[in-house]
Amino acid sequence: MTTADDETDIIYRLADDCTRDDLDFDRWYLGTVNGVVDYGVFVDLSDAVSGLVHSSNLENDYDVGDEIVVAIEEERQNGDIALDEVAVETQQHRIEEVYHDFDITSITDLTGYVGETVHLQGQVIQIKQTDGPTIFHVNDGNGIIPCTAFVDPGVRAYPEIELDAYVRATGTVERRDESLQVELTDLTIIRDEKQSAVADRINAAISETAEPADVDPLIDWDALDKIYPDLHEVAQMLRRSVLEGRPIRIRHHADGDGMCASVPVYQALRSFINSYHLDEDAHQHLLRRLPSKAPFYEMEDSTRDLSHALEDRQRHGQKLPLLLMLDNGSTEEDTPAYETLRHYDVPIIVVDHHHPDPDAVDPLLEAHVNPYLHGEDYRVTTGMMSVELARMIDPSLTENLEHIPAVAGLADRSSAETMNDYLSLAADAGYEKATLENIGEALDYAAHWLRYNDGGYLIEDVLNLSGNDKQHQELVSLLSDQAQKAVNEQLDVALSHVEHQTLPNGIDLYQIDVDEYARRFEYPAPGKTTGAIHDQKVKENDTPAITIGYGPDFAVLRSDGVRLDIPTMVAELNEEIPGAGISGGGHLVVGSVKFVEGRRDEVLSALVEKMADAEIDEQVGSTTSAM
Repeated sequence: MTTADDETDIIYRLADDCTRDDLDFDRWYLGTVNGVVDYGVFVDLSDAVSGLVHSSNLENDYDVGDEIVVAIEEERQNGDIALDEVAVETQQHRIEEVYHDFDITSITDLTGYVGETVHLQGQVIQIKQTDGPTIFHVNDGNGIIPCTAFVDPGVRAYPEIELDAYVRATGTVERRDESLQVELTDLTIIRDEKQSAVADRINAAISETAEPADVDPLIDWDALDKIYPDLHEVAQMLRRSVLEGRPIRIRHHADGDGMCASVPVYQALRSFINSYHLDEDAHQHLLRRLPSKAPFYEMEDSTRDLSHALEDRQRHGQKLPLLLMLDNGSTEEDTPAYETLRHYDVPIIVVDHHHPDPDAVDPLLEAHVNPYLHGEDYRVTTGMMSVELARMIDPSLTENLEHIPAVAGLADRSSAETMNDYLSLAADAGYEKATLENIGEALDYAAHWLRYNDGGYLIEDVLNLSGNDKQHQELVSLLSDQAQKAVNEQLDVALSHVEHQTLPNGIDLYQIDVDEYARRFEYPAPGKTTGAIHDQKVKENDTPAITIGYGPDFAVLRSDGVRLDIPTMVAELNEEIPGAGISGGGHLVVGSVKFVEGRRDEVLSALVEKMADAEIDEQVGSTTSAM
């Protein structure tokens, strides 16, 4: 028997797959008694390593299954290993794992190992229990591969393996349809120093790959240059989320600018996911694009998103998602929904060009990109920013996206001085201004009828991002013609009911009850109807003008040549008319207001009074997207 040395504080435990090559004669090992005979006890140190402690080297009595600390006395010529009991209290010493050194294969190289046994080291980022096998998605910092393990139908394999565990996976590489997977023969947790080394290697690889592409903006514009570092940070966060296996949910305003923002980013992320995951269906589970009708993140949407996320975590073993808000999400109205998600691990990123309330939302956000935060305004549309964001995620999409910023600018009536540059860029790509306007009209029309559906490949066809020029042209022609016909029919109904007055400051004010004097539940919606009426009146008279389209509990505001601050007006009204439930916002010169139905006349009267104090400014344009 060996006497314990007080200076020795480590007892080593061999992993099951360790061999004799992993033994060190100067170490103590923790083993398990597997047999008791008259002349001693047999001890297993791993599945492949065992030895005998002779009775002359034993002081204590042992039964099968007992743990014992031993030192290696001798490895004999016949291969037998002689062990010596070590008298030590294991609880007074640190247990350290010993792992066999395998030739580790990178996930990116697995296509060359189909049919062969490989060893991987990585982190488990998803555990999905099916009616058949358990599927562990393993990330080694270079890629993510599904690893399947089968016990009995629907029975959890390797129940000791939890989400985020660092593991060594051994199995055979197999092809499933167009995807690869590893059929496991062993899955072992990596611990202690080995775990730290693996974690550091994975994190370093992810950090390098997460770095966005170094691309120059599509046009030379100081306003965009100010925002570019913020977009770079968001691109890095999104790429890192993909690399860490976190799902991404894109929430966007369901209008032309919102779709010009969301679809390019969706395509870029889809491409990036497919380049990193060896499961060709990964993007279907990790990425969703979700339109929002309201110009803010409604509780209805947030509770639905959270419910689906929790269900995906329970059923599919996914992490909770990252929420990316596009063309939406900058105002105090968004905070109740954000507060709901704050109770869970759901990071939120906002890229928006509506007038923000950073004091309200920024404490709840991981990142907030908005031109107003850099002294710019809504003329920098979300579509313009998001195309640059998409290019940072996947620069190979650039050629297909060059017309999208012009569509976004026209759809949201941007009066930016660089619109001509975007129009020229689109023209070089084969899109004339009339075509771009038709694309925007088609997007609005499709969004109206799609309601809460993202439209998928239909919207990609409208934007000509699917590569079928003929399909794109025919679809845009059809949808834009139907949209214009519907707008004309709505104007025929509504224009005769528009009330006009000239305010003391010389501004023409037009008002209409769109609930009473416009077709309901059809295209165009109240916001679009108000915008069409406003455009018609400005075209006829060419004077500074404000148009109010109102219903029982809402008002939609449009303006041209007038310096307004609608968010401030809404805040003031809420203080001046208590009990009216006033809320709303939007851009400075275009927005919407909500209130309780019983106070409508009082709210509208107070709103008109504030407009009578507005200044005329010929440099201020309007935005007539459907809000």
